[in-house]
Amino acid sequence: MKKYLLALDAGTGSIRAVLFDFNGNQIACVQHEWDHPQDPRYPGSMDFDWVKNWALTCECTLGLVEECGISPEEIAAVSTTCMREGIVLYNSEGKEIWACANVDARSNDEVGELININPDMEREIYKISGETYALGALPRLLWVKNKEPEIYRETAHVSMINDWLIYKLTDVMATEPSNGSTTGIFNLKTRDWDPSIALRCGIKDDIFTNTVECGTLIAHISEKAANETGLAAGTPVVVGGGDAQLGSIGVGVVDNNQAAIFGGSFWQYEYNTSEGKTDDKCRVRVNCHAVPGMWQYEALAFKPGMVMRWFRDAFCQHEKEIAKEKGVDAYDIMNEKASKIPAGSYGMLCTFSDVMNFINWRHASPAFMNFDFEPDKFNKYTFYRAIMENTALVAYGHVQLVKEAIGKQPETVVFAGGASKSDLWCQILADVLGVPVKVPVVKEATALGCSILAGYGVGIYPSISQASKELVKWENTFTPNIDNHRVYMDLYSKWRDVYAQQLKISDQGLLNHMWKAPGLS
Repeated sequence: MKKYLLALDAGTGSIRAVLFDFNGNQIACVQHEWDHPQDPRYPGSMDFDWVKNWALTCECTLGLVEECGISPEEIAAVSTTCMREGIVLYNSEGKEIWACANVDARSNDEVGELININPDMEREIYKISGETYALGALPRLLWVKNKEPEIYRETAHVSMINDWLIYKLTDVMATEPSNGSTTGIFNLKTRDWDPSIALRCGIKDDIFTNTVECGTLIAHISEKAANETGLAAGTPVVVGGGDAQLGSIGVGVVDNNQAAIFGGSFWQYEYNTSEGKTDDKCRVRVNCHAVPGMWQYEALAFKPGMVMRWFRDAFCQHEKEIAKEKGVDAYDIMNEKASKIPAGSYGMLCTFSDVMNFINWRHASPAFMNFDFEPDKFNKYTFYRAIMENTALVAYGHVQLVKEAIGKQPETVVFAGGASKSDLWCQILADVLGVPVKVPVVKEATALGCSILAGYGVGIYPSISQASKELVKWENTFTPNIDNHRVYMDLYSKWRDVYAQQLKISDQGLLNHMWKAPGLS
């Protein structure tokens, strides 16, 4: 009897096999960390080791079956999700010959080359694809052509990493639009490859696999893959999608004008739209949603989770020791102290991530500003709260950015990911945005979204949208404090002006940028 759905989730830092029942309850998860080493010859590179990483995937599935004590035949379907932007190249025999992970940044020279070919081409491609050179595959493919010409000559196919997982399971190669659209070689309106974009950039136009919509039953697990993974040969495999899009399904953000913020190492603002329209000023990313007929405006805040972890590890050793003694999380102790600091952190400002500007994406040098030498007011908990508030201000900027592009903003926002475990951060976000913030019970929602697609693909759920709405459960709703909202709106205006000046100083080379896109001087 079929009882379960299996999600294979290939994140930046790990591969996970996650088992769900048909009611959306997580039964088990086996995870193995992986890394993506830099090729010492190429600064900024981030290689994807397909041999090692497939072995780790198999260890996850084998371990899951053993840990649960289930029969592999009880799994009704499998689907896959992954970090976006990572690509795999294959030769004509279907063998992997080159691959990189998501934030590979080795292609500075190639971005410059593309700009030299035509300074207006990036904007023109954006209007078709919703992508710039900052994260897309075009500069990376051009890099392979320039720096690894033998590999380039052999290249017959390209796929995304979630597609690669399906290929390893079934021997069937295809691309789905939610992750495929992050390459910058997709037409948003047709939700399919646009080989003419590749041609314009001097890239092969005949290496693109068939496009299959998310939630489609594409094939079944092969005998070879069954032997390697411990799964049952013939198990249906359903097309999955990119992590942010499946995370949206996993938190119920499946309909027009709904929005979510995922708070992890990076913060992603995802806004659903029934139109694949781009921003006239090329400031915000546009992707295909994993829900057919739906698209998403996406704005990314860089490194909030990493900033918070840095602050904890650099300045909060005492809290970490207390937390260890009490068996709690150090963040819980820091949150309790920071909750006593008034909204606005006495006027303190931070410069970490800027509001997204996709066509000219860079971030100023990190800084804390506008504090005084009064320890009762300006202590480490004030700095800690200021980081939280700063991240929420960036999120507000992203909501306004999308509103400027399409004239709409959400009435509520779903907040998920690691940051949503903090009630203080949830309340700050609601106060800054000025709208209710809903937090789901399942905060790490990507695998749940993946399992929903698996179930839809084999007919367990009648629709992706209906299954999402029925399976997602809510833990809390945070209502904005209007007085605090006024404080934050005043702070936001000042922060934008201060950040612009800090960015100018970084652009002048007096300070280091926190990050800037490949090819920017």
